Amino acid sequence: MSRVAFTTFAILKKPYGDPEVQAFDDLTPPTFEEAEGSPGFIARAKEDPGQSHLTNFERHWGAWGTFDVPRFYTGGRSNETDSRASTLSLWTDLESVFSFVYTGLHRKALSSRHEWFLKPEWPSYAVWWVSDTTVPTWADACRRLEHLHDNGASPVAFTLRQPFTPDGAPTRLSGSAERQRDPR
Repeated sequence: MSRVAFTTFAILKKPYGDPEVQAFDDLTPPTFEEAEGSPGFIARAKEDPGQSHLTNFERHWGAWGTFDVPRFYTGGRSNETDSRASTLSLWTDLESVFSFVYTGLHRKALSSRHEWFLKPEWPSYAVWWVSDTTVPTWADACRRLEHLHDNGASPVAFTLRQPFTPDGAPTRLSGSAERQRDPR
């Protein structure tokens, strides 16, 4: 059985702690909580406890590997200069990911993304299939985002608008999932 790996990546207009992006930072914990309670959610990358004094780039992320960012990120790596927002998670199916992304708090965050993030010249997320025993790593997420940017949607890395089945065939999401999409 396959599972869906899902990663997001964006660059904030200002580093964490700046008032211009504080509303995003405030929305992050309840959005993570909502994701964890969503149908189809399996797990997400979380740093090991007791590392709040370290930067994301120094923290240990357990089975998710060493933290990494795609080549699109040229910002700071200290707590005072970090301006990237990224996630990595596992889901049971594409429809569950789609439903979470385009409903609830995550949809609210999407509707305000232009206030907080630079306009991307790269994919803001990537989706791919993994085996039921695989935990994707941050390095793998970076490779998938870069592959999607360089080559477009394929079974290696794709979007929810151009999804693939676990065996690599193009597919479509169910009608109910499509109707939830943010019209922007």
